[in-house]
Amino acid sequence: DNTARLAIVGDNPMLLSGEDPQKVARASKANSKAYQPALEKIVNFDTNWNIIAYPSASWARLVFPDDAEHVAVARLADAIFAASRVDNDDAIGAWTRHNAVLRERTEWLNGQRFSALHYTGPNMELTIGLADGHEWEGGASTANNGITCNANIPTEEVFTTPHCRRVSGHVVSSKPLSYQGTLIDNIQVRFEDGRIVDAKASRGAEVLNKVLDTDEGARRLGEVALVPHSSPISKSGLLFYNTLFDENAASHIALGQCYSKCFVDGTKLTPQQIAAQGGNKSLIHIDWMIGSDQTDIDGVRADGSRVPVFRSGEWA
Repeated sequence: DNTARLAIVGDNPMLLSGEDPQKVARASKANSKAYQPALEKIVNFDTNWNIIAYPSASWARLVFPDDAEHVAVARLADAIFAASRVDNDDAIGAWTRHNAVLRERTEWLNGQRFSALHYTGPNMELTIGLADGHEWEGGASTANNGITCNANIPTEEVFTTPHCRRVSGHVVSSKPLSYQGTLIDNIQVRFEDGRIVDAKASRGAEVLNKVLDTDEGARRLGEVALVPHSSPISKSGLLFYNTLFDENAASHIALGQCYSKCFVDGTKLTPQQIAAQGGNKSLIHIDWMIGSDQTDIDGVRADGSRVPVFRSGEWA
């Protein structure tokens, strides 16, 4: 029906930091339930959509706390434009070239048909099984309405759907997660049979555990994404306190809902078929960062053989 979704983020990430975590969790869950019909349209890619950012004063003061407000806003604007690849005379050309690089990565990964990814590094020994019939995505994509778009600006990731029952091992977050006004830092989780069975955080632990109790799918993965440590956002050295940016500074995983487009012919699959192939269902979809310059990732084939994918945080 020729509709599209444009989301502009720029609110104060710490707006709810002084509120009762239990109230915030209840409000978040209620919002997630109300938003579920729209979320399904988005994850099924029924229409084209885009998320971009605008530098508000409250956000800018958080990212650049030592600067005067007008200076902080200007610096955040510059950082947004640089990360979004529009700080040049040919932004369309820059995005065309960037999308081509991401497409090359996804085509290589799709040709490998890995059954799992194995991560090693400091405080990390993690095997993420990939969903049956998974497909890697990244950069520009064509929605079911036939319109091609970049859903996230900026984006540095290639991503797919993990098998929600085939994740095992332990991992510690490499960057803080800003969620509903709370900074959750040093997230430590252990997976068994795809489910988080133990979770801790040095900061924001109560909120983290409330998130994990949202529903059964909240303790399982809905996305795995690869981002090189040398990405422009990582090189900036900034913590944006906003997942749209921070997730593009490091390889990451997402708790909760999977994307149906990350299956071969995924938009034609029923929810039951997606679940049977390992796709996760949840009211939430929350990305958090696990990659660093010390992360190694191997692709594991069905016969057990391994192929280097990342070495020291970079494409192998």
